[in-house]
Amino acid sequence: MNTAALYKHRWTLVRMPLALFAIALTSAVWWLGFPMPPTRLSISTGLADGAYQLHALRYAEALARRGIQLDIQLSAGSPQNLERLQASPATADLALVQGGFGWSSAVGPGIPKAPVQTLANVDIEALWLFSKDVPLTTLAELDGLRVAAGPEGSGHRNQLRRLLAQERVPPEDIRWSDLSGLPARDALLRHEVDAVFMVSAPSSPGVEGLLAAPSLRLAMLQGTGAIAERNKYLESRLLPQDGMGTNLPSVDTSMLTTSTHLLAREGLHPALKRAVTAVALEVHGEGGPFHRAGEYPTLRASDFPSAPESRSVMLRGLNLFERHLPFWWAQVAERLLLIGLPVLLLTALLLLLVPAWLRWRLEGHVTRWYGELRFIEDELANQSLDVGGMELSHIHNRLRRMEAAIAAMQLPEELAQHWFTLRQHIEFVRSRILEYRGR
Repeated sequence: MNTAALYKHRWTLVRMPLALFAIALTSAVWWLGFPMPPTRLSISTGLADGAYQLHALRYAEALARRGIQLDIQLSAGSPQNLERLQASPATADLALVQGGFGWSSAVGPGIPKAPVQTLANVDIEALWLFSKDVPLTTLAELDGLRVAAGPEGSGHRNQLRRLLAQERVPPEDIRWSDLSGLPARDALLRHEVDAVFMVSAPSSPGVEGLLAAPSLRLAMLQGTGAIAERNKYLESRLLPQDGMGTNLPSVDTSMLTTSTHLLAREGLHPALKRAVTAVALEVHGEGGPFHRAGEYPTLRASDFPSAPESRSVMLRGLNLFERHLPFWWAQVAERLLLIGLPVLLLTALLLLLVPAWLRWRLEGHVTRWYGELRFIEDELANQSLDVGGMELSHIHNRLRRMEAAIAAMQLPEELAQHWFTLRQHIEFVRSRILEYRGR
């Protein structure tokens, strides 16, 4: 198809294809390069009466306001939570895991471990050890006792096994009970177990229930600093008297603590990582018995690599769209800005330049014939007065071929004036030829 036809039908042959290509390009980049994130997440927590469950319920409420649904999965504790994230494929998007697990928690033989990232350390958990009537002072005193430390594979029991191994207390010397939380408290009150061990935040219903029971005693462990030195994920902190309410505890108590990690599978959409980090900042910004307001969430001393999206949110907050718009609309607006706007500007530029280039080519064809006419005029002007009939006939034939070629160009209406002007100039040159013939 020639240039004149393209220019004449530029709306259907040039501009419409460009617009359709821009739409196709935007769609391809949108869906393949920057796909929209899902609006449904899952989090693996812990037992129904634990602090992790309370955290997850608050996350679900905050995420729902942003248009994201959070499904909560109960579990036996941190090991199972980590296993769900590291499974291939992952069976949870988020998980709450206590400190000290890191990459050491295996998924199983022959099963590859998928990488996970820390979105934030959201809280401080303490290692709680309760007995009846008389407080324990060392972990070695658990030798031979009935100890409720959660089900096999739970974070409570794994943590206690690790510490007992350092005290040279064989785990088979402990008579384990699968109870935890409030059921463990009730069993301790009924003398069905001799001690209850938990790794939990102070806000856990189980911890609050154990502290509130008048006959139960919180362990006054000795050498917590030395234990923390041997286990870098632990810290020795002071739980002040009345730190959790009147006479809770009754005296200042040295406690071993660790961090609660909010983890995400590495492949989780970056926008969801940002949203969950923002929710963690909203939910965990208050102080507690072991820390001041604003100290948590943090990314300090994490067992896992931190997500770049979390660092960005903690340093600079959410971007403009995610701060002021619901989650889904914020993603649409961001893509319109990053994808739609550049494609729109490029398309608009092409819609102007391509027709202009076609017009320039058409005008160039006409200008080329003007050059041919000028050459003929110069040739006539430079000839002597005895120009023969053969030369004039040759020039006349050139003019006829030129006129036929111009007529075949089928210029559009807006360029027709160039065609008529060129015809007039051809007639002028032809009249010059007649003048020579008359001589």
